[in-house]
Amino acid sequence: MQSLHHPLRAKRNWAMRGTAASLSLVTLLISGCGHDQELGGPQVAGWSLIDPAQRHPIVVSQQPQTMQVDVARNARGLTPSQRAEILHFADLSRASDAGNSRLVISAPASGSNDIAAMYAVSEIRQILGDNGFQESSISVETYRGSDRRAQPVKITYLRYVAEGPVCGTWPSNLAHEPNNVSYPNFGCANQHNLAAMVANPADLLGPRTESDRPSERRDVTWDKYVKGESSASQKTDDEKIKTTAN
Repeated sequence: MQSLHHPLRAKRNWAMRGTAASLSLVTLLISGCGHDQELGGPQVAGWSLIDPAQRHPIVVSQQPQTMQVDVARNARGLTPSQRAEILHFADLSRASDAGNSRLVISAPASGSNDIAAMYAVSEIRQILGDNGFQESSISVETYRGSDRRAQPVKITYLRYVAEGPVCGTWPSNLAHEPNNVSYPNFGCANQHNLAAMVANPADLLGPRTESDRPSERRDVTWDKYVKGESSASQKTDDEKIKTTAN
């Protein structure tokens, strides 16, 4: 009589079980991919439970913003209209960039107006310095044009730009949601509108640095505290509140 626990038969049974487990795993993966395709594309595990800001991220990047100043060959400086345009461009860089990048002044090195361009660059630096731009935030470089004609002076800074997500993914009927989980498009409109409305997209990357504290009043108060004097502000008799007892 042949034994039921024959070693060869047992090995065959384990092999069949392993094959069945592998097929089940493949089926599970295929069904998971099909589920992702129904939701509009591949998703990370637990995508329906994460924050909408992570599901629909805002992409913040830097893009160059350039102004060209045309300089005549025999010019010895800027015209009044060019000075006004440079001041306006500098205000835009301060408002949209908040000091996150340098202003780069590019002067032509191969045009017929090289000398005139250097006069213009010197005046541009003077204008920027007079309007609060530190020397460390201004860079000067040269570039070669395509020919020997008069080339413009270029002023460039990197402007932060926020790009919102693309919304409109509705793979299922929201009237029937037995699991009561967030739908794929949930929070997308808020993220898209935030990217369009933010004044300085750099704020989405992190908080701004603090400015220097005004130390005048703090020094006076601290000096009085050390001496054991009252740190309250001195008031005249006219500034004091007067009460009359009944």
